[in-house]
Amino acid sequence: MATRTAAALVTCAAILAATGCSSSFGGDKETKQDTGAGQHLKVLIATSGDAETKAVKEAVAAYEKRSGNTVTVEAAKDMNQQLAQSFAGHKPPDVFYVNSDQFANYAKGGSLYPYGDKIKDADDFAEPLRSSFTYDGKLVCLPKDTSTLALAVNTDLWKKAGLTEKDYPTSWDELRKVAAKLTGDGVTGLVTSDEYQRLGVFMKQAGGWITDAGQTRMTADSAPNAEGLGYVKSLLRSGSMKYAKQVDTSWGGEAFGKGKAAMTIEGNWLTGAMKLDYPDLKYKVVPLPAGPAGKGTLAFSNCWGVAQESAHRSAAVDLVKYLGSGDQQLKFADAFGVMPSRTSALATYAKRVPEAKAWVDAGAYAQGPVTVAGFEKVLGQFNTDLQSLRTADPKKILADLQRNGEQALAKGH
Repeated sequence: MATRTAAALVTCAAILAATGCSSSFGGDKETKQDTGAGQHLKVLIATSGDAETKAVKEAVAAYEKRSGNTVTVEAAKDMNQQLAQSFAGHKPPDVFYVNSDQFANYAKGGSLYPYGDKIKDADDFAEPLRSSFTYDGKLVCLPKDTSTLALAVNTDLWKKAGLTEKDYPTSWDELRKVAAKLTGDGVTGLVTSDEYQRLGVFMKQAGGWITDAGQTRMTADSAPNAEGLGYVKSLLRSGSMKYAKQVDTSWGGEAFGKGKAAMTIEGNWLTGAMKLDYPDLKYKVVPLPAGPAGKGTLAFSNCWGVAQESAHRSAAVDLVKYLGSGDQQLKFADAFGVMPSRTSALATYAKRVPEAKAWVDAGAYAQGPVTVAGFEKVLGQFNTDLQSLRTADPKKILADLQRNGEQALAKGH
């Protein structure tokens, strides 16, 4: 899944060159619109697997019966590449997944039709998610679903170390102690990915983040961020925390499933992965420990994009309304484990899936991603720097992030 590891990224310049669009939403020319029933829509998705593809196709089939339109669903092999090529050829799909990493690039390039003002109950979508897909003050596309990060604990290894439910860590101090106690005999206390999409939780818990709330000013080079990364460095140096690659695994979930990690920091997609690959593993998901500034986690989402150049924009928005409805989001949740992005549907989901409580509750204090055009190269370099955090100076890493980010912000706005 795109949120397991840093997504394959395309530079803003490449996107803009490929799309050939103007830098405004309207593009250079108005698209002739088809109206009425009997329209044919094309949908492009970046699927997490067969279950997701099947669920989307079933939802679309139900929409076809209701609307009189026909819809073709294609699962992309390389979403960023295929979208860039389709924009360049002026033949984009009508509806498609948009990852938060690429959203601002597409919005700035004029490739996305901003339909948020046509959604009467848009405020039912959580504010951090709406912010992630807002550009130039306009809600451009509806969040498809939501994911947050929490702490997964292997309950067998937990008991083996003499720990009980009372020992689930609620502070950095407690996390340090249990991670040390769980480390030994081929097991590392905490294993996670070597990227800001996981380690950023500690920056947030210390009271910091990469940019200000409006994403107009860099706030990376700060004492709270240094404290957060400094804490991670201390765990790495002690040996009670390792990156997934250090234990010969590709992500935290694999290390967790194979019993190489007693704890990992992952999102709600972990449930499906464990069910599929490690069905006998016993584990519990609890909130991430609070840091010096309180609780902190990260939120992830995609949105349903509609092409500016689609000849079926009204029908495309109608399809998105159907796919983004509360009932349909709950069906997607049942089918492939995503959490609804609608607040009302999420409340229903929480009652139906009590074991996901830590992930659901985390939405109230989650930090959304940085969505500034051209910023993916900055974050890519940040992730590269974080790989050597165990021996590097956190302040230098953050100073470099600050400098690189300021240059990107100047170009991105």
